[in-house]
Amino acid sequence: MFKKNKAFSGFSVNDTQKAREFYSKILELEVSDVPGMDGLLNIHIADGVSVFVYPKPNHVPAAFTILNFPVDNIDEAVDKLTKRGVKFEKYEGEIKTDEKGISRGNPNVAWFKDPAGNILSVLEMKSQPE
Repeated sequence: MFKKNKAFSGFSVNDTQKAREFYSKILELEVSDVPGMDGLLNIHIADGVSVFVYPKPNHVPAAFTILNFPVDNIDEAVDKLTKRGVKFEKYEGEIKTDEKGISRGNPNVAWFKDPAGNILSVLEMKSQPE
């Protein structure tokens, strides 16, 4: 039924303008308006893939990771994002992070939040295409 359907993922935010600024300026992703739908955004990831972002007045941040960004070198990615004002989550317990906010394991991963409080991550996966 859906084999040839071009499904897409989406998530809510409480302020699409803040989301646009964060995803375009901090994460350097292309962000565009959804044609004919005021206030809705597409975040363009790679290879023609987009993520749909919509405003929700009673938005509650996702309690799980909504987007994972693979990187070749997690330390470089974390340092670059930290310089841009991104604050990485610190965890103690079953999942532990170091002083940079990186969980060293398989894979190495670091979590951070967008302005709406949704959880994102960078995770180290060698040989990612540009």
